[in-house]
Amino acid sequence: MNGVDHAGRALGGFLRARREQVPPERVGLAGGRRRRVRGLRREELAQLAGISVDYYVRLEQGRATQPSAEVLDALARALGLDAAGRQHLRTLATARRGPAPKTQVSPLLRRVLDDLTRSPAFVTNERLDVVAWNRLGAELLGGLGDPGRRDRNQARFLFLDPASREVFPEWPDRAREAAGQLRVSAGRYPDDPDLVALITDLSAWSMDFRRFWATGGVVMCGAGRKRLRHPATGPLTLDYETFQAPATPGESGLVMHVFSAPEGSREAAALARLITTSSGVALET
Repeated sequence: MNGVDHAGRALGGFLRARREQVPPERVGLAGGRRRRVRGLRREELAQLAGISVDYYVRLEQGRATQPSAEVLDALARALGLDAAGRQHLRTLATARRGPAPKTQVSPLLRRVLDDLTRSPAFVTNERLDVVAWNRLGAELLGGLGDPGRRDRNQARFLFLDPASREVFPEWPDRAREAAGQLRVSAGRYPDDPDLVALITDLSAWSMDFRRFWATGGVVMCGAGRKRLRHPATGPLTLDYETFQAPATPGESGLVMHVFSAPEGSREAAALARLITTSSGVALET
């Protein structure tokens, strides 16, 4: 299979998955039990996007590739894609190939992690491997410092280890995010063998992963609030922010995730208690 064929199939699969997630009522069409398809019909989406049905069918079947920017924008509007979805759609239309970049944790990034003594932090790559962390991050996320306690790949931990549901009280949200982040990576690096193996493994062993993956959802790291649970503190609601650490020009490379709590809050006091019980140092696997 050549690169264009590969990209066409990925683009078509994403369009089909997202089309099936659009309720007809949202775009002013009649829904109800009489509809034989989930979401929008192909001809309905083509009309909403202002393109011919034949051309849309060829896009979804992978027989038409590299649509124009105007067509992509029209499809994104018709599908109601957010910023992450629009970017993913554009990525799939570029027919890029190759493995993910080889990323390394720089000495500076290591020092930054070690200096964050009051804020849990960890670093992931495109496959959601946790490649570095600080002491609080290791403790809060289920024992990253001890490879016997949990898998250091966030997706495998979430979908294949029941302990993840204790660490993440809002497990469905975290699992959906992980599947969406892997889909973004798969669009960028469709030929990365380790990424392909990970997605294949998760698809084989986790019904939940298959369910989230089938929606075509995409997620890019951002900021907000998340709930976590630790045996010594109970549930914690923490603010979080993500920071990109470029590997090479144009590549996102690594992502640093940092959690924090307002000064004087119960969560801040709980994190202070964890400092005395945490173990391990920031390191690269």
